[in-house]
Order: sequence, then C-alpha cells, then structure tokens
Amino acid sequence: MTKLSVNINKIATLRNARGGDRPNVVQTAKDCERFGAEGITVHPRPDERHIRYRDVYDLQEIVTTEFNIEGNPTPDFLKLVKEVRPEQATLVPDAPDAITSNAGWDTIKHKDFLTDVIGELKELGIRTSIFVDPIEQMVEGAAAVNTDRIELYTEAYASGYHQNREEAIAPYLQAALKAQEYNLGLNAGHDLDLDNLKYLHGTLPNLMEVSIGHALICDALYFGLENTIQLYLRQLK
Repeated sequence: MTKLSVNINKIATLRNARGGDRPNVVQTAKDCERFGAEGITVHPRPDERHIRYRDVYDLQEIVTTEFNIEGNPTPDFLKLVKEVRPEQATLVPDAPDAITSNAGWDTIKHKDFLTDVIGELKELGIRTSIFVDPIEQMVEGAAAVNTDRIELYTEAYASGYHQNREEAIAPYLQAALKAQEYNLGLNAGHDLDLDNLKYLHGTLPNLMEVSIGHALICDALYFGLENTIQLYLRQLK
C-alpha cells in the first residue's frame, strides 16, 4: 500500500508570515498523524523561510510515523540529518534561492558525490532517496550510487494531466519499470493533488510513498485538515 507523507512546510510558511507560533508546526504534525497520515515530510532551506532547523529537532521528538527530511545535501543539511536520524533522507538538488524544487539530479554527472553522501547516511541507518526526473538513464544512475529509493519529480505529470493523462504518465511508467528492474524503491512528489493522484497511483507499479504538501494544505482550508487527509488516503486505496 502506498503511504501518504504530509509535507508541512506550508504550515511553517503561514506561521513565519506573522511571527509567533500560530499555527504550531509540532501540533500540526501530531494532528496529521492522528488523522491518518503515514509520514511527515519537511524540506528545510538555508534561509529558513518556512521550516526552520529548530523545527526539525522539535519534530524529531514527536513524529511517530516516518520522518522524511528533504533537501540539498550541503554540509549544514547533512549535519542536521545525521543528528536527527530520520527514517528517510531525500536528496534534492535545489538552489538556495529556488522557490520550490524544480529539477531532479543528474545522477551520472554527480555519481561520486552522491555515492559518498549516500554511503555516509546509510552507515547511520538512514534510508536514502534521490529526487529524479522520469528519465531512465537517471534511474540507472541512481541505482549505481546505491540509493535505497528514488522520488520521481511529478511536476510535468501534473502539468500535463488534464490535457492527456496517458501521455503525461508515460515517462513516469517507464521510469518506474526501470526502478523495479534495479530493485529501487519508488516514491513520488510535487504538484500531486486530489485530481491527479489516483491515476498516478493506479498506473505506477510498486509506488511506496507520495509526499504532498502545497495542494493538501490548500485543500485543508476548504475541507478541514482531518477530512482532507482522509480524502487523499482514499485516492491511494
């Protein structure tokens, strides 16, 4: 069964816009788990414009499902991950000024770097995942650096879904089959929502986890957080 990991970055964005501690990031994570989420995802960035490094340490104390920390493996990020030791670290090649993640790794060009980082994390018992575009060569490159999983960057799928969903999903299916060939676990994330999630889930084999934040938090403004999480879980059954 595909797990739903809720990315709570947008909760921190709302908090930071006003200052203070409303909404409370830790309480939101507890509520997400109580409402059925099977994981909590955070993506701290160097400027701490949403999730702060302090938040990550606080969340370490209370997350009882799977804690997934995403980010560019800079020295500061790696220090954080090694100290917190989440169940999963997802390596994302985002620039410091990126509004949101916008590309996957070139796993061939960065083979040596990724191999070293993944080796360090796996020695600590941290499952690793690499953010990649749906390109078969990049999946093969991910297998070569000994990662446990890949996370498919699904923005292109989401953008093309309403025009031609079969065409939009095609490269993702090929990438998923290639991951299966190399015994790589498969995650997916970015711009997934209540419209496009069910088809993705029903098409990709062995999809282990989806990480969803922006759309889910937006939907929660209308449907409420508990109901929204249940709606997303329903798409994964």
